[in-house]
Amino acid sequence: MNAIIDSSSLLAFVRYYLPFDKDSVLKNLLKEKFESGELVIIDKVYDEIKFQSKGIVIKELEFLSDKKRHKKTSEIYPNKRFFNMLENQYSNKAIIKAKGISEVEFEIEKTKYLDSADCRLILYALNHQDELEIVKPLIITEESRTNNDGKPFKKIPDICELSGIPHCTLQTLLKDYFKVDMIFSI
Repeated sequence: MNAIIDSSSLLAFVRYYLPFDKDSVLKNLLKEKFESGELVIIDKVYDEIKFQSKGIVIKELEFLSDKKRHKKTSEIYPNKRFFNMLENQYSNKAIIKAKGISEVEFEIEKTKYLDSADCRLILYALNHQDELEIVKPLIITEESRTNNDGKPFKKIPDICELSGIPHCTLQTLLKDYFKVDMIFSI
């Protein structure tokens, strides 16, 4: 299994899991998974986490600073099918209409989106499926399907569903894939 992690999941890990990880068991597990390549961080996600919450993810998960672990996405180009999906299925037609976004404004928004971490996660996953689509990378994100941000493009879980990319939350990754069984004591 190969999992690509979003900035929202890294931030959730640092905020909600690390404070209870007194012996660094979870932190070490995450480090092992990055070192083995089972867990992947793309360059655009790393760029995002450097500035989120004053860089807390980088401070707490210092091993993420190793640039050898960052998967480059600058040379992944969307194909014609992806552009078609972007314009016709990944876009939020209701928001575009409600905001009165013109064709020119939509092209500008599309260009911004194509350079975003969200889009790069999707492109990386699509580019790293095997030819028979037996092996599909898993995207880890805490994003919900609720479009409450007013952006012209759908959220990662919706785009994953439309593209046939498996996805889950950090909790599901830890519990179902990494078989972590957590016990709390007071």
